[in-house]
Order: sequence, then structure tokens, then C-alpha cells
Amino acid sequence: MQAGPSAAERAAVDELLGPPTSAWDGALERSEFDHRVARGGADARGDRDLLLPALHALQGAAGWISPGGMNYVCERLTVPPAEAYGVATFYAMFSVEERPPTVVHVCDDLACRRAGAETVIDRLRSDDATVVASPCLGLCERAPALLLQRAGDQVDSALAPVTDDALEGLIRDGVWGDADAGPESAPQAWEAASREGLRLLRRIGAVDPSSIDDYRAHGGYEALRLALEHGPEWTLREVTDSKLMGRGGAAFPTGVKWKAVAEQPVRPHYFVCNADESEPGTFKDRVVMEQDPFAVIEALTIAGITTGCERGYVYIRGEYPLATERLVHAIEEARRHGFLGDDVFGHGAAFDVELRRGAGAYICGEETALFNSLEGKRGEPRNKPPFPVQRGLFGKPTGINNVETLINVLELLRIGGRAYAGIGTEGSTGPRLFCLSGDVAAPGVYEHPHGVTLREVIDASGGVRDGRAPKAVLLGGAAGGFVGPDRLDVRLTFEDAREGGYTLGSGVVMVFGDSADLSDTCLRIARFFRDESCGQCVPCRVGTVRQEEALHRLVQGRTLGSRADELALLEDVARVMRDASICGLGQTAANAVQSAIASLGVFGGGEADALEGEAVPTRTEAQES
Repeated sequence: MQAGPSAAERAAVDELLGPPTSAWDGALERSEFDHRVARGGADARGDRDLLLPALHALQGAAGWISPGGMNYVCERLTVPPAEAYGVATFYAMFSVEERPPTVVHVCDDLACRRAGAETVIDRLRSDDATVVASPCLGLCERAPALLLQRAGDQVDSALAPVTDDALEGLIRDGVWGDADAGPESAPQAWEAASREGLRLLRRIGAVDPSSIDDYRAHGGYEALRLALEHGPEWTLREVTDSKLMGRGGAAFPTGVKWKAVAEQPVRPHYFVCNADESEPGTFKDRVVMEQDPFAVIEALTIAGITTGCERGYVYIRGEYPLATERLVHAIEEARRHGFLGDDVFGHGAAFDVELRRGAGAYICGEETALFNSLEGKRGEPRNKPPFPVQRGLFGKPTGINNVETLINVLELLRIGGRAYAGIGTEGSTGPRLFCLSGDVAAPGVYEHPHGVTLREVIDASGGVRDGRAPKAVLLGGAAGGFVGPDRLDVRLTFEDAREGGYTLGSGVVMVFGDSADLSDTCLRIARFFRDESCGQCVPCRVGTVRQEEALHRLVQGRTLGSRADELALLEDVARVMRDASICGLGQTAANAVQSAIASLGVFGGGEADALEGEAVPTRTEAQES
């Protein structure tokens, strides 16, 4: 507790929190009042939710969180140093060990691994760059990808795809192109013939993402106007009539959730936009936030006002610098034009939005872990009940939806809830975004109505690259499951997925051609879950480790007993994690591995007998929104 902050660290924290008011919270000189009055108690502890932004400020100022910087933040926020240390070490983007001001995070997750990430890592390390092999950066359509995390005046930036020329320019001159979402990120939206009929992506490529005037010229803020003119009851009825289901994996009815929040007598209410999509293979929310940021803010405003909230939060992945920049700008512009604030649109409703950055933790996509992170705590899930609609952020009723769910509200208000319900199928209404990556000809975000087949989705992306045959498809992400070529004609709806034992998850469709090494893919998935387990509950903390160990033994041919014994052990571990873990991360950590073994025969597994007819658990708790 003796170390003090550097001038840069102190300035960064003061810029966020304002200058200290007394020596009790870090001022360099004591005032005459400091001997008689101390700021403390509930008032000081009320700023605890600023711990994560303050740690970001330290990391950004020095490239790491020094003991002196940490002490200063603890003084300012009245947070015990042990707790602050526990929070700082929870997130992958923070370092409590000194390191260079520029660190290169190279994604070596599923899509980037297929696209040569290991070669990029070797090349950078041979040039003495400080490299961190990273889980998915959400740039799968442009694999391989990297993120430069930088201290000082420079800001974080992404580079994708990392071509030989781009890598050479980065190493030689420190020059690179930003990974803006261009035509390849949403191919349908950039082609006149295919963009006709798009609903969720209709403004992508047509609107200037930095201009609120251009957004309004393309129909922006018409849905908010309707919601304000007709009132919350009308909006809630339209959302309910639309039968919109959450797009984060849990498929919970949005109207039911909103109604539950609106009816809670306890005040205040909060509404959170979950923009922490971290599922490997998922990048749809990033593309929307980068190319249509005002739509996200408009939809969140409608959700907040309809459910009786006066404040909303966008919790965005720390690895999304461009999306963060554009959302911050969108919030400022919306506030400046009267679409946020004390009198939204001149209709007397009060609602404002604050953006908070995550710092590299997959588990924070789980809604209660996200709340803890927003409150300045370790991002560990909470037990349920109570559910967030009763006791969520700051212990108050809270609604939460992800980006895709929210922007669907704009479309259903535009065409009417009943008309929206006519799109798709009876049990799965509306359009859906799918993230195509891996061995497809044209990776990117694609929009289709529910009911489209897996084959049609893959064909729309140009089919398997180079005309190769598909070996497998990972549906729903790492927490989803593999299906083989024999199941390409399955319909992509919630009801078909439940009946067929697969999951739509977060809309991931990652295709593996006939040359893919699925054993290596399963090992990477197992490593991902072992790394990302928060460690709070034993089944997940131990089970993810045991799963990875068993897979390594199978690959190396050094099994404990027979191969069948190892496969039986893996099944037991999967069952325990599924039945006894607190949240969806542990409950789904074995899904992909088990499906690869059972339906594809990876690691010498049997035929599709173990999972056939048995519903694959979906992330009913994780990525709840």
C-alpha cells in the first residue's frame, strides 16, 4: 500500500473520476477539512461500479496495472486492494505484470486457426513482438485476425485479415489498416440483387454509421416515434404479438421478459444491451454495431422506456474498439439531438444510456456475470432465482437483451407485431442473423427467415470453399454442437433444433471442409472452456480441465485404460458438468466434444447413438439474452 501512481496513471484515473476532493481519496495535499471530515461510508462505496472503467484507464495509461496505480484507484473508490486485485486478474485484457506498451493479441481460435493463425504468431514472435495467443476476437469472417492493445495516446485497433503484406507492414512500419466491417462482413447487404428483402441488415452499406441525419433519412428513429406516440402498453403488445424470441441462445420470449420488468413495483428499473458476444464463431452483433450503431441505441431506448427504466447500459466486448467508438459517438449524437436525456423526443420520457467495456471474459456474456462485472466485481454468475427481472443489476429489476434481439424490435414496430409473426415459422418468428465462417467461399453475416435449411444457408455463402465436400458443421458455436453432411437439410428453427438434438445458439455456422482436423478443433474448444471457466463452481472448474486432459491422452494414444474407458470418462464428466454447474458455460462445455464423438466418430467414438434423439442442452443460462 506504499506505492503511488505515476503521473500518467493519476491523470488517467482523475480524467475518469474527476480530481480527488481530499487526502482521504487520494489528493496530494491535505486541506483543513481533512483533519475533521472524511468521505466514506455508503457514499464512497457507491462508486464501486466504476472499478472496471478505472482499471481500463490504468491499463490504457501504462500498458499494465501497477501496484501504485491500483492503490490509487482503491483510495478513490474505497475498494479493498485484495478485491480490486481479484477483479483485475479476472480479465484477460488486464495485466498486473509489467509488459511493453503494445501487446499483440493474435486469435488462434477455430476460424483463425484454420486460416493460419499459428504462422502469424510464429512470425511476430520471431520479430520479438509481445504476443498473446487469444480466444476468438469476433472477426471470423476475416480470419486470421489480431488486436493491438496499446498504451498511452494510441488506441486499440484490430487488423483482419492478417495477410503477408499487412503483417510485413505492421512489423516494418507499424502501419496497418483498421478492421472495419466492409463488404465481406455482410455480403448480402453490399449486392443490390441480394439486399432486396433484408430487414435487419437493410441499412448496412447504405447508411453512414457516423451520421444521425443519414440514419434518420433511412427510417431511423421512426420506431421510437411510434413507441412514444402509442405508449408502453401498445409497444409491449406489439412485441408480444410478434412472438419474438431472444437471439442469444436461450430463446426466451422477449415480450414476456419485458412485461415482467415493467410490472415490478421496485424502482428503479434498468435495461442492459448485452453486446459481449464472445462465443467463438460469433460476430453478427459486431457488424451491426459498427455499421448501424444508431439502430442499437434506438432499440435500447425503446426497450428502456417500455419497461419503465430511466437508465440503460451497453456492455460491449473489450475486443471491439471500432464498435465501441461508433456506439459512443451514437450515444453522444442521440443525446445532442434529444433522443436521449430527460425529455426523449419531446414526449416527457426520461432515458439515458451509458456504455461500459468488458475486458476479455467469455463468462460475462452470461447475464448475471455481466451484472457483477458492471457493478465492479469479478464476472461470476449468480444463482437463480431470483431472476434478473426481479433482482438484477444493482439488485433492481433489470431487462437484458442482446444486440440482435433488440434490433428486431425496430422491424416489428415498423411492420407491426402480427405481420412480423408471419415471417418464419409458427414457433420461430422473424428473420435471423447467421455467422458463416470457416471453409465457406464467402464468410460473413447473412440474414434469413427462420425455417431456412442449413444447406440453403451454406449455399448462400457460396458453398464450401474450392468446391470441397463438407466434413462437418459446428452449429451454435463452441457451446453448440457438430452435425455431419447427412444433416444439411435440417431446418434452422427453435422447434426443429429441440426435436433434432442440435442448437442454433448464437447463430454460428462454421463449416469444416474434408481436410479439417476435427480432433485438433475439439482440443481447441476444450482449451477454450478450460481457460474461460470462472472457477466458481467445482463441476465446471475441474470438469473442463479433466475433459481437456482426456482429449490429449486420446490424441497422443496414451489412454488410461482402453480408448473406450476414456470415452466413458468423457461422457461422465460431461454429464456432471451439465447437471451440476451453476451456469450455462459449464452446462454446455462438453456439447461440441460429445457431439463430435457421437455423431462424427472423432477420437474413435461410436455412431450417432449417444446424442441421437436427445436434446443437446442449450445455453439456457449463459448468453441468456
